[in-house]
Amino acid sequence: MTRTDRQRWLLPSHLAGPGGPGAARPRRTVRDWVVDTTVFLLAAFFGLLAAETSARYNGDLVNVLDQIGGALACCALWLRRRWPTGLAAVLAVAGALVPAAAGAMLAALFSVAVRRPFRDIAWILALALAGAVATVFVRPDPDTGAALGIVLGVSLTLMVTAWGMLVRARRQLVEALRERADRAEAEAELRAAQAQRLAREAIAREMHDVLAHRLTLLSVHAGALEFRPDAPPEQIARAAGVIRDSAHDALQDLREIIGVLRAPGEDGGGDRPQPTLATLGALVDESREAGTEVVLDTTVDDPGSVPAATGRTVYRIAQEGLTNARKHAPGAPVTVVLRGRPGEGLTVEVRNPAPDGPVPHVPGSGQGLIGLSERAALAGGRLDHGPAPGGGFALVAWLPWPS
Repeated sequence: MTRTDRQRWLLPSHLAGPGGPGAARPRRTVRDWVVDTTVFLLAAFFGLLAAETSARYNGDLVNVLDQIGGALACCALWLRRRWPTGLAAVLAVAGALVPAAAGAMLAALFSVAVRRPFRDIAWILALALAGAVATVFVRPDPDTGAALGIVLGVSLTLMVTAWGMLVRARRQLVEALRERADRAEAEAELRAAQAQRLAREAIAREMHDVLAHRLTLLSVHAGALEFRPDAPPEQIARAAGVIRDSAHDALQDLREIIGVLRAPGEDGGGDRPQPTLATLGALVDESREAGTEVVLDTTVDDPGSVPAATGRTVYRIAQEGLTNARKHAPGAPVTVVLRGRPGEGLTVEVRNPAPDGPVPHVPGSGQGLIGLSERAALAGGRLDHGPAPGGGFALVAWLPWPS
């Protein structure tokens, strides 16, 4: 996996800044400046102590060179954020020759341990340990024995390296937690968007299934009034009554669907019960009153024993089948067949013969069948539709009916 800039450097300013593969390295924060200044002052302080100790047993020229080398090493620490590895390697060699640079060498080693894994700093640590041993023999201290000097140098080098690795591990933990939180937030937003999309699709599917039936009745009878202006007054009054009732029912159904979108606690009065298999007969009677010849053939003696969700799905399938028959085969008889029993499932079939003559194209055709297929799949069943073997069109669906 590709490491980000924040994972490579693990600086406080990077941990506090925005993440991402394309995020630019931020500038030093006030905290970074305070830390760098403190490290510089501490390295200078230890360098002065080392230079004062060395001045007791070295000449003036060597002391001046030590002070100059220590000052350069401390100033070089301002580059530790940009070139930590190279700077640590140079100071590890310089520390073996210039005791005043020992403080700067430890600070650079700490920086490398914070920003690099152990496999990358192992050779620098070995170089620093070798320098700690070599400085005992190159610049011996008469007041401290060789063994004690080696133990102090090696111990201090290992302690600084371990401290830096501990800080690195803590910063890696913080970074991992932050990335996990970012992923969780992104996943939550994705789930919310997907839930909204599914809710919109469900509402659109329900609106189509409910309103298509009513609006088709309006279209059929409005077309009859348009092409038969000389019809008897009784037929005109009957068609106008169907148009009025269908418009009223369509508005009522639309109110029910919009009521689902209301916030909890808002008044959604006037809701009618959802259709079930027991109301399938009323749907057939409504289509007959609209002038469609419908035959209902059912073997389900007790519609109330069918689960409500299954009965509602059967109702919607029959409603869509009757609507499609009126749109694409006006005047043709329609047969609705209902078979099934508990434990075997429920089969509903809506079929009609081909129309006698040409039928005008209806915009938006096919969307209801897509919604019905999704509805049947969600109910655990299946739906097939297409031309019937003997001509015409058939819509067949099977739905589970638990025993």
